[in-house]
Amino acid sequence: MREKELRLALVCYGGISLAVYMHGITLEVWRLARASRAFHAGEDCAAGSESIYRELLETIERETGVRLRVLIDIVAGASAGGINGVFLAQAIARGQSLEPLTELWLEKADVDVLLDPDARPLSRATKMWAAPIAWWAAGKRGGTIERTVDAEAREEIRTKLSRFVRARWFEPPFGGGIFSGLILDALDAMAETGDGDPLLPPGQPLDLFVTVTDFHGHPERLALNSPPEIVETEHRLKISFSDHGLSPRRLGDVPDLVFAARATASFPGAFPPFTVAELDGVLEARDRTWPGREAFLTRALPRHAAIGTTGDAVLIDGSVLANAPFGPATDALKDRPARREVDRRMVYIDPKPGAHSIRIGRGENELPGFFATIFGALSDIPREQPIGDNLDAIAARSARIRRMRRIVEAIRPEVEGAIDSLFGRTFFLDSPTPGRLAAWRAKAQDAAARRAGYAYAAYGHLKLSGVVEDMIDQIATLAGGDRLRHIDIRRAIWAEVRSIGITEPGALSSNGASPAAILFFRDHDLGFRIRRLRSVIRRISEVEEQSATEIPALQAARDAAYAALALYLDRQMDDFFGPETIAAAAKATQAPAAAMAAIAAARDLRLVDERADDIMATALSALPKAERRIVLLTYLGFPFYDIATLPLIHVEGTDEFNPILVDRISPDDCSAIREGGAEATLKGIQFNSFGAFFSRNYRENDYLWGRLHGAERLIDIVVSALPPGITLPPGTITGLRKRAFRAILAQERPRLKSIQPLFDQLEREVG
Repeated sequence: MREKELRLALVCYGGISLAVYMHGITLEVWRLARASRAFHAGEDCAAGSESIYRELLETIERETGVRLRVLIDIVAGASAGGINGVFLAQAIARGQSLEPLTELWLEKADVDVLLDPDARPLSRATKMWAAPIAWWAAGKRGGTIERTVDAEAREEIRTKLSRFVRARWFEPPFGGGIFSGLILDALDAMAETGDGDPLLPPGQPLDLFVTVTDFHGHPERLALNSPPEIVETEHRLKISFSDHGLSPRRLGDVPDLVFAARATASFPGAFPPFTVAELDGVLEARDRTWPGREAFLTRALPRHAAIGTTGDAVLIDGSVLANAPFGPATDALKDRPARREVDRRMVYIDPKPGAHSIRIGRGENELPGFFATIFGALSDIPREQPIGDNLDAIAARSARIRRMRRIVEAIRPEVEGAIDSLFGRTFFLDSPTPGRLAAWRAKAQDAAARRAGYAYAAYGHLKLSGVVEDMIDQIATLAGGDRLRHIDIRRAIWAEVRSIGITEPGALSSNGASPAAILFFRDHDLGFRIRRLRSVIRRISEVEEQSATEIPALQAARDAAYAALALYLDRQMDDFFGPETIAAAAKATQAPAAAMAAIAAARDLRLVDERADDIMATALSALPKAERRIVLLTYLGFPFYDIATLPLIHVEGTDEFNPILVDRISPDDCSAIREGGAEATLKGIQFNSFGAFFSRNYRENDYLWGRLHGAERLIDIVVSALPPGITLPPGTITGLRKRAFRAILAQERPRLKSIQPLFDQLEREVG
């Protein structure tokens, strides 16, 4: 049985009241993760769509021989997507349920609940001068409500719109403290379901990111040639959480998560900006403590904490400057452990593709006027192309990886011939032992260096630069500080490296590496070891795909290679290092040699090499001779491949080195039930995407469509992870989709009382 992991990095856009729609989608993501965990644990699944997802995984295994596991290990969000991302990540890490949130969204995401008490009309006489505006907005013949609102919801929306328009002006109508309290209620409701089994395997970290905008900005020191230093104002903030794959899993204190969710969703004009004092007040009113308050604020607001002004920070919606947080999700790919074949997906949820949250102006073909130009510059334009640059970067990365693989295939005959001539064909019939592997490796590496000629010097210096820069980044991360601190550490470490003499021309030449350089690489070159094992894993997978029969020893060899790889990947993690290494890193500018020695001692790569050799020798010995020869040729020939391909891949580091595929979940991508996208399905897009705040009918509608769209796209994404050329029997996918739709409709009909006619219509459309 071929084992494979489909790893989803989820990126959640903003969408104001379409947060309810996104809750429906993330609920299905959560159900898929639960179904996958239950499938691999041999446990039963809950009824509804969750059981259909498990049936999908069972069908894939039965029909294709691929045992697929689905993981969500990275979540990044902004605004409404940030709130849903926080809830989903907490459910994954703690094994809690998202089910209680549905009723909270339906009941509490309402204008009457969200209005600040000080902003509510006290009587019908309140703000009488605003009443004509309310009447005009709500009752204009042929107006928005009459044209777009279902008859049964018109009275509710007219009433709430009247209260909303007559609320206080020139101040946000919604209450910040109310919002923080609702988020706290939601996390408490999840906690009441109890902690269960996390939805990730042990050791697999979960990373959560939300974007926030620092309204006043904070000073950022930058280095130039002249003047040597300038100060710019930076407004972007990223609040990060990780459970590091440790047990028990914990992203942070509940108030930490409330802080992130409330800050990222401070939509300008609707909610007041978020401050620490607001959350302090909510917690005090509920007699709640915040145990890790100071540590969290120092991490979330480092610049403010450095000068003691965290209480003065004013935070607004994360979507203002970063509505599509692909960057943090992509950065998190580094240091991901891998114990089996990985299919990495970047999945983004865009509830209203191509539409602005707030539209200014009457038509796209008209020249903007004075106010439209000003307000458009402040609001629409930064979000005009939220994904193009990110997709370009991901595509370029994937293209480099595919190019590298083509090069490896092209030079493979020559490399294998070189190894054959170096050791002789009879060598491959010998039983590999840890000692032999170490000796063979050293011999092959020396031969690769000498045969590369003058090209080795370029490779050697490129590799040296990569190793040193990775070490600098690791030391700087452990030491903390701003960009200039990082620059100071870089200068100190490079000065120490130069003093060793390994940057001199003769240290890395056509004759190979000098003894000092060899010693340095043995102590610090983590990347080479990781690249070598990833190369072996890819080759084993290729052999499995080409084999006419299943070879259990190949699966065991692949598992062994992943186990060996995990030993090295662990040593990339920031939390791998103890207090002594961190203390040495903090003094790196004064004592760079001690910091480097502390990193090397903590990693102890020579000991890890011995353990990895033992693992690989055992696995290789169990392989049939033909397959053993193929794997050994790749393992020992890797120095030849690395010399040829490192210039292509050095910018990628040692992260998951697989092409990244990008999938979108949006109304426009779902047509299995109804075509027409958001316009044909969602109600919350009305009133500049505030629509669902005015009607439970709207919220129920959008939530239900979120579940249906989520199920449709997730089934498609899972099936697309099948190896090339392998498909399910005709009609299987369509049948599973329809069963998932029917299961969702049957589950939600008793709860969603306001939209009963929609259920009848959808059941006819599903068929």
